[in-house]
Amino acid sequence: MPWSTWLIGALAVFAVATLLWGWSVRLRNAAIVDVFWGPAFLLAAAVFRWLGPAAEPRHWLQLVLVAVWALRLGGYIGLRAIGKPEDYRYAAMRAGWGSRFAWVSLFTVFWLQAGLVAMIAAPLWVVQAQSTAAGWRWSDLAGIVLWVVGFAFEAGGDWQLARFKADPANRGKVMDRGFWRYTRHPNYFGDACQWWGFWLLALAAPGGVWTVGAPVLMTFFLLRVSGVALLEKTIGERRPAYRAYIERTSPFVPWWPRRAQQEREP
Repeated sequence: MPWSTWLIGALAVFAVATLLWGWSVRLRNAAIVDVFWGPAFLLAAAVFRWLGPAAEPRHWLQLVLVAVWALRLGGYIGLRAIGKPEDYRYAAMRAGWGSRFAWVSLFTVFWLQAGLVAMIAAPLWVVQAQSTAAGWRWSDLAGIVLWVVGFAFEAGGDWQLARFKADPANRGKVMDRGFWRYTRHPNYFGDACQWWGFWLLALAAPGGVWTVGAPVLMTFFLLRVSGVALLEKTIGERRPAYRAYIERTSPFVPWWPRRAQQEREP
């Protein structure tokens, strides 16, 4: 498979990330990088497809699934950010770095994210950059099923949470309904499932099995870096009700809620 295809796709992502960085400096809001996260993968996949061989059904299937995931996620994050101040993570970095944050954010925010996109997009590259005309395999069906389950959890979880927050009667309460009853982070679980689905689709391509690092890295970040660990770092201290929610609800993989401690005691 041609490495030049991956390199050109990566350069395209870095170029757009750099343009967005310039815009963020003008806006004094680095959070626009979060909107770019999903669409950046679609950009990379589109470049891989443009430079790849004649299109086959698997190429189009993967590209459509990436587009649905990327555009929904980017649109959701973008609409949620309208009219709101800069995300607290970037605001804290801005306060710490002061006037140097404008340049620091290019490397530690925008180019860092572009680099992660380039690495995690490996399953997209191996499929789009070469012929996979060997026919459909069990891994394709498994990948599609896993992607659909993941999309249901991610999109459904976001929709349920948005409706919950829109009701003034729920102010100060913990969302523990729908998907959120079975996992504290259905959106992150769903995201991980979709990327494992992309990897399964890549198994039909030569070398596809070696791109397993992509879903592993995505899952690691969702669990330990920018997802579950970051959100729950202090929330239990600030919201006692959330501590009880943690005790009874699975952190990531959906499972039946546990009974509260006082209910288990004789």
